[in-house]
Amino acid sequence: MNLSELFTHPGLGVMSTSSSDGKVNSAVYARPHVIDETTLVWGMTDKRTYQNISRNRHAAFLFKENGHGFSGVRLALELIRTEEEGELLDLIKQNTDDIVGPGAGASVTHAAWFKVVEVRDLV
Repeated sequence: MNLSELFTHPGLGVMSTSSSDGKVNSAVYARPHVIDETTLVWGMTDKRTYQNISRNRHAAFLFKENGHGFSGVRLALELIRTEEEGELLDLIKQNTDDIVGPGAGASVTHAAWFKVVEVRDLV
């Protein structure tokens, strides 16, 4: 499956993480920035998802394309690194302002880089 192509389609994304003691969190997340077919980047705030990946580098992302049926993917992810400054984070902040509203991007303080460990069909 071509992730670059998939994430050009509208849809709903959900990022799931767990704390170091196993408490699971799921949150609606935007489509990622595709660096290549094995590297994806999301902007993150300082909330629970970021706190969890800071302690447990494994995550899952489910993306369901809009429309009838169940087109999409489930991704197993492993955190590579986070960045707290730089061009990509600035772009993510601007995109957040454009989509959510002026000033919303200010809460995005991290660019989280993930390696795609596994790609599975949605169903």
